[in-house]
Amino acid sequence: MTALQTPPARSAESANPAKAATVEETRIVTIASGRRWLAVLRLATGFIFLWAFLDKTLGLGFSTPPERAWISGGTPSQGFLNSDSVIGPLKPFFASIASPVSDVLFMIAMLAIGVAVLLGVGLRISAVVGTVLMVAMYLAEWPFGINAASTNPLVDYHIIYALALIVTAVLAAGDTWGLGRQWKALPVVQRNRWLV
Repeated sequence: MTALQTPPARSAESANPAKAATVEETRIVTIASGRRWLAVLRLATGFIFLWAFLDKTLGLGFSTPPERAWISGGTPSQGFLNSDSVIGPLKPFFASIASPVSDVLFMIAMLAIGVAVLLGVGLRISAVVGTVLMVAMYLAEWPFGINAASTNPLVDYHIIYALALIVTAVLAAGDTWGLGRQWKALPVVQRNRWLV
């Protein structure tokens, strides 16, 4: 660049990446009511995961009776992976991964996804981990056979939960009624965009 050339003008957003991150959701979803409904979807989805963690940990009696609670010695993932709910050609694989390690990993995933999605932070990684978990559970229940518990062989609640996680991440739904803006402004998140 010669002395006579001036550097190209930078927008306020490119000069300040934190500011650019704070306007992301309003650029993607331009209607305020749309952002609010996305926030409702995010909060409901996060609560599904957090509730599953709490019920399996404490045995609140909804899907987990108190005697099968994790704090009472229950085995959240092993109980599922070794149950009659797991059917189909992948049953031996799922039985082979059932262990105390799978219990811990499953429960950490449920808690982390639930808290992150409720807070509106780390939505990308929550969407990836949650989708992998939901697709694995979907395949474990093998909805394609006549004896399947699912009423729809292609789209069941596991797929809907995965899609909800993906939509909230792609549309930056943590910015409305969440801590998404503050999270994206953190230097560590600015350096590691996968944490968004």
